[in-house]
Amino acid sequence: MSESRDPENKPDRRARKGRASERWLLGGALGVAVVVLGVGGGLAAASGGNSESNPANSSDTGTAATGCPVTTVADQVLPSMVTIAATGENGGGTGSGEVIRTDGYILTNNHVISIAADGGAIKVQFTDGATADATLVGRDPLTDLAVLKVPPSDKLKAIAFGSSDSVRVGEPVVALGAPLGLSSTVTAGIVSALDRTVQVPGENDQSALLVSAVQTDAAINPGNSGGALVNCDSKLVGVPTAGASVPSPSGEASGGSIGLGFAIRVDLAKTISNEIIDTGEVNHAYFGLQTAPVPPAVAAQTGSPEGLHIVAVAQGGPAEQAGLRPGDVITEIEGEAATSNIQLQELTLTEKPGDTVSMTYVRDGSSADATVTLGTQP
Repeated sequence: MSESRDPENKPDRRARKGRASERWLLGGALGVAVVVLGVGGGLAAASGGNSESNPANSSDTGTAATGCPVTTVADQVLPSMVTIAATGENGGGTGSGEVIRTDGYILTNNHVISIAADGGAIKVQFTDGATADATLVGRDPLTDLAVLKVPPSDKLKAIAFGSSDSVRVGEPVVALGAPLGLSSTVTAGIVSALDRTVQVPGENDQSALLVSAVQTDAAINPGNSGGALVNCDSKLVGVPTAGASVPSPSGEASGGSIGLGFAIRVDLAKTISNEIIDTGEVNHAYFGLQTAPVPPAVAAQTGSPEGLHIVAVAQGGPAEQAGLRPGDVITEIEGEAATSNIQLQELTLTEKPGDTVSMTYVRDGSSADATVTLGTQP
């Protein structure tokens, strides 16, 4: 088993419980839309490259505005950044990435390279204008992360990893990437919120989940996906992945940053990337059940408790082995009120096979407890 799944690296469940009130989902009711930030081939071609840009001139915000030495941060981090061009049978697009190991490993978003996952081509461009062909080491659509590999070189500079535990609301951050294909672009802002759980479009009509994501007002635009959100010490604290936009009257999302960007927290990105590098894939945890929320109005009308109604249970799966059955209503998960399927999805992404999850459920009017030992997702 990869050391990246070591229990010491797991998020503190008690900390998550304490932040339960902060769980937050973007949705239509809020009048905003969430979009992943890759760029289609047409936009990238129109924008052209910008590998010769001066890092100091790329920064749009100075030290006085953010409290962060943006020029210094840019000088230190830009050599670790790459612009990614992926092509496949259905077209192509660009995004961003960062070197995470000097032997050639690069971290990015899955949606940046997914178009090339089945026999396509991936090329990366470094800040100095040099290019290299990249191979796909592995990807994880559920967390929207992927790892590429380029030939080792003495010129490769790995980005320094920070810690999610050190990130604070209000602290200055710098975002680096290639919005609209414009390499070596730097923007600055602050951490505007933490622990945002954000669903984003995924593959095959599924969704990816940004668990406990970092929210920032640093300008993040299409093409920033897979790039770097760093602190004033030039350490990676997040991987910019999605942005919010306000739909137009026609229902289409407006273009450009509105100051609501979301980055995958660095601890999760590090765990997933380590597992991909070690094994070529990611093994997520598995409950083996399907649930549907019971809204308060429905609960009041039917006399059912509020919670998650179990629709189906996989034969021989973890939930069945724990004694759960179709028709049960889960009322608590790890001590929190059960209100959304997202709670279960979060646990499959942050816990590992073999971990246990406590639940309270109601069957035929009686409440009982169960402990589910998570399996490996088939």
